[in-house]
Amino acid sequence: MSREQHRATVCQPEETVTHSSSREKMNLPVLPSILLVISTVHAFQYTDLVQYIDSHQEEYVETLREWVAVESDSSNVLKRPDLHRMMEMAAQKLRLMGGTVELVDIGEQELPDGQTLALPKVVTAQFGNDSSKHTVCVYGHVDVQPAKLEDGWATDPYNLTDINGNLYGRGASDNKAPVLAWIHAVEAYQALNMELPVNVKFVIEGMEETGSNGLDAMILAQRDTFFSDVDYIIISDCSWLSRRPALTYGTRGNCYFFAEVEGPKQDLHSGVYGGTVIEPMTDLIGILDTLISPSGKILIPGIREAVAPLSDEEWKMYQDIQFDIDSYKNKIGVSQLMYNNKVDLLAHMWRYPTVSIHGIEGAFSDPGTKTVIPAKVTAKFSIRQVPNMDPAMVKKQVTDYLHSVFAKRKSPNTLKVTMVIGAKPWLADTQHPLYEAGKAAVKRVFGMDPDLIREGGTIPIARTFQDVIEKSIIMMPIGGFDDGLHSQNEKMSRYNYIEGTKLFIAYLNEVSLIKKTTV
Repeated sequence: MSREQHRATVCQPEETVTHSSSREKMNLPVLPSILLVISTVHAFQYTDLVQYIDSHQEEYVETLREWVAVESDSSNVLKRPDLHRMMEMAAQKLRLMGGTVELVDIGEQELPDGQTLALPKVVTAQFGNDSSKHTVCVYGHVDVQPAKLEDGWATDPYNLTDINGNLYGRGASDNKAPVLAWIHAVEAYQALNMELPVNVKFVIEGMEETGSNGLDAMILAQRDTFFSDVDYIIISDCSWLSRRPALTYGTRGNCYFFAEVEGPKQDLHSGVYGGTVIEPMTDLIGILDTLISPSGKILIPGIREAVAPLSDEEWKMYQDIQFDIDSYKNKIGVSQLMYNNKVDLLAHMWRYPTVSIHGIEGAFSDPGTKTVIPAKVTAKFSIRQVPNMDPAMVKKQVTDYLHSVFAKRKSPNTLKVTMVIGAKPWLADTQHPLYEAGKAAVKRVFGMDPDLIREGGTIPIARTFQDVIEKSIIMMPIGGFDDGLHSQNEKMSRYNYIEGTKLFIAYLNEVSLIKKTTV
């Protein structure tokens, strides 16, 4: 089947509704009378909700346009007023819906120069407090990555632009549209005077793109208050792998390192001093070359040995996932990948560790030439974490290994290794009722089963929720595989935005059917 044919197959929400209603009608004769009424009401509710969503598409797009227009770049301290405004806009949207809303102060951020800056407040909101119902907590963020037109954008990154059904703008997919889709899902129930099938809480932050400063402490502080009655956590800060809808059940963690080599007391002229000093850059390049082989094998002792083996069941799951290697290569613009078959590629993308070297601070990188010997250079590299790796152990393994390699060089320069991020991986049970509910919701809205996928990136908040709140988590993406997160020309397709809102509506209903004893 071609990609166009597949898309045509997917894009049939009206037929999906009919299919769902027919399925429920087929089951009616064998159900008790009380369940007949409930099933009929649910079918009627879903159809009405879908019609409401469809008739308010333009309003939803306009709201997204207003949100994208706010340059809520959390990495730029000069944009902090915009970020504060973005948090207030999200809070006001929820207040107007009648939610119990709070802007939670999470303190200050210390800048490299020693100054402090107020962190954007975290928005919390609650809709419903019926103790007989499940309570779900939806997490999202409204800060964005930096973006400038001159970076290579085809359109103004902060002016949402609709081109052929794609909504281009920074933060459109990551993560403003998914946050709005959840808000609109709740709003639709309210607009039609329909009772929410579950209690819904929101946690919306503004520092996700720079490490979620202050959020861990806030979650811990409110564990026994705001989060005390939460049954399930839902995160929609991820993407599909292909044109097939997906549910995400795992992410890699990340250990981020600085390796600093220092020599002379100041930068030197390479013509005057070259050949007389042992250069820090040469030492640094030498030790970096020992981290990973050309074939991708991590050379640090103990790293690969800690990885959980690939089970037969997991291998089978990867086999069933829709993934086209040629499309993947074309998307990222390469002629060759590290692996040539789907299972190996997905496994090394999701559930095996890797070393990535990101850059060297202190080295000359401007256009033109400069004949300098840097006195101090700092490499920045990371190792993605997977079960059963432990960041504390990885820190020791990397530090010990690099110092042993450096010692063999017999250099008079000094080496300092620091781990600045130690985020653990997250993994969920795909057999949990939370995922069964997700499969049912995807089936209802899109008329097909979802792919069960993992993320190669890191979403630290998932592990924090797991460790602190100790409740089950599901990641339910609506972003497309080609949305260009963090890149130029980021977009959210109108189709995914609107159908994703329907998915969230259906999912709230499916979660309400989970037995109350399941956690």
